[in-house]
Amino acid sequence: MSTHFSASYSFTMDIRLEKKQENRVSLLETLGREGARLVQFFRVGEDMEAEEISLEFYGTSVDHGEKVVAAVQALPCVLDSWATDTTMAIHDGGKLEIAPTSSVDNADELAMAYTPGVARVCQAIHKDPERSFDLTIRQNCVAVVSDGTAVLGLGNIGPLAAMPVMEGKAVLFKAFGRVDAFPLCVKTTTPEELIDFVEKVAPTFGGINLEDVAAPNCFIVEQELKKRLDIPVFHDDQHGTAVVALAALLNALKLTGKKIEDLRMVVNGFGAAGVACAKMFAEAGVKNIIPCDRTGVVYRGRTKGMNPVKEECARIFNPNNEQGTLADVIKGADIFVGVSGPGTLKREDVLKMAPKPIIFAMANPIPEILPEEIADLDCLIATGRSDYPNQINNVLCFPGIFRGALDCRASDINEAMKLAAAQAIADCVDDEQLAQGVIIPSAFHPGVADAVAERVEQAARDSGVARI
Repeated sequence: MSTHFSASYSFTMDIRLEKKQENRVSLLETLGREGARLVQFFRVGEDMEAEEISLEFYGTSVDHGEKVVAAVQALPCVLDSWATDTTMAIHDGGKLEIAPTSSVDNADELAMAYTPGVARVCQAIHKDPERSFDLTIRQNCVAVVSDGTAVLGLGNIGPLAAMPVMEGKAVLFKAFGRVDAFPLCVKTTTPEELIDFVEKVAPTFGGINLEDVAAPNCFIVEQELKKRLDIPVFHDDQHGTAVVALAALLNALKLTGKKIEDLRMVVNGFGAAGVACAKMFAEAGVKNIIPCDRTGVVYRGRTKGMNPVKEECARIFNPNNEQGTLADVIKGADIFVGVSGPGTLKREDVLKMAPKPIIFAMANPIPEILPEEIADLDCLIATGRSDYPNQINNVLCFPGIFRGALDCRASDINEAMKLAAAQAIADCVDDEQLAQGVIIPSAFHPGVADAVAERVEQAARDSGVARI
């Protein structure tokens, strides 16, 4: 387990402390002894017998945070206390609300925004359906759709439990891309039901972002919706991950001096993200990609644990039809791409890789190998976490991709647009900034979404899917 502190394990405490100077020292010593990272500590009031202290600390896990809280509350000098898990608190009531863009403060405004004036707007759209993009929220609105079958690293936890993630996705769309988005968590039992649902609600939206739909259903759903709809359909777990990983690879190659066409690449975890990464890396020029899953190497002729998608990939990738386990094929690899689970790459595996290996350990919340396990080795590592350098984070991708697609009213998000997005992200790190810990811009790097949107819009025009 990681010993990194994280704001996601933040706790706040309000404490009534017996009014003696040594008691404040005792409180601080307890926080230190329990391994908390103190973020804020200040006095908010006092009376004759006690002072009121407010503090915030970061832990390394929920259990650690709760242990710190219990230790503080057990101090004899603590007369009373209240503790809050800050991450849970910011989700109280959800993270979204609906806000109107037109006021209805008087009868005249009501007549224009609603009846009778709205009828004229409805007639205009009925006469020319394309005007729905001009006269409704559709021009800037994306549906964030999930069936809850593959939520983060939690698995099939269902649509209700998926809601906080989909709400969060909608928040990121707005904050980073100025795109309005709304979560639609759907209780379905088959991919066909999900396809039918999305097709039926599509007239409300200008784009569909599929999220946390398990493989292989995610491939079926996306492919069928692309056939049925004339608006962009984008499965972020597949293509968002692939776009940002490719951006990281482009800059990693600059640092290591490796050539994309010469790479021996091992992709571990061959679900939605793994397949998409392999296909995008191949599109960018990687010729030798060896896919692995829980069973081992995916190869032509394998029967165990296969499905139509893996069978197709066995024909496309692994040109030498290598067999065995991850430990077998990692020998001499230039790059490891992990979208699997914690601890699947060992230090001894890294030692068997080619000189100056590139490691993308993207499993969340615990990567395939922790950076501190190989910190002394001459290698370049990126993860999916914000508390390590080189975070491969989809927020670098999807807000800008949809911003560009919506701005030109694209009918699709195609390969040309995704490659353009990857290059735009990579270019946000200039040659002076490029370093072992900086191969990818931060999620808060200024201008990333706008740079991606501009390149994506141009690629849409060049490839013929832009409609305005």
